[in-house]
Amino acid sequence: MTERDLFGLRVEIDEEATRAWYAQADEWDCDCGDCRNFLKLAQGRTLPTPVLEILDGLDIPPEKSTDVCEYGPEEGGRHYGLCYRIAGKILSSDEQRHSAQLDWGRGGCFHDTYPGAPGFPEPNFDLYFSLVLPWVLDEPRG
Repeated sequence: MTERDLFGLRVEIDEEATRAWYAQADEWDCDCGDCRNFLKLAQGRTLPTPVLEILDGLDIPPEKSTDVCEYGPEEGGRHYGLCYRIAGKILSSDEQRHSAQLDWGRGGCFHDTYPGAPGFPEPNFDLYFSLVLPWVLDEPRG
């Protein structure tokens, strides 16, 4: 287990268990336009650099999100919420959800029971990114 700071929270991460789960996981598999747009950005590694740096540091491929939500239009694109499950626990807070405002969006950690990561090791928590992503598909959003 490794202790790290993520968005102002001390967390303990089981890097081996996290890496092993993502090594066998499939890419996010929703085929709606919003999710296909996210996948194209993630596969092309065109998410914001700080997001990629965090995911790379955990050996998590960006296209293997455990939850993707599109919340609507924002200046510059579409507002997305992306989650990536992490094996480990939040040490420094018993808050349900913690997030920090950053220059590229919001990032946070929280406990979630959403079943978007079948077979994920316990204990775990979700790493969350809330950000605006451009529309890059060669089709209108709809």
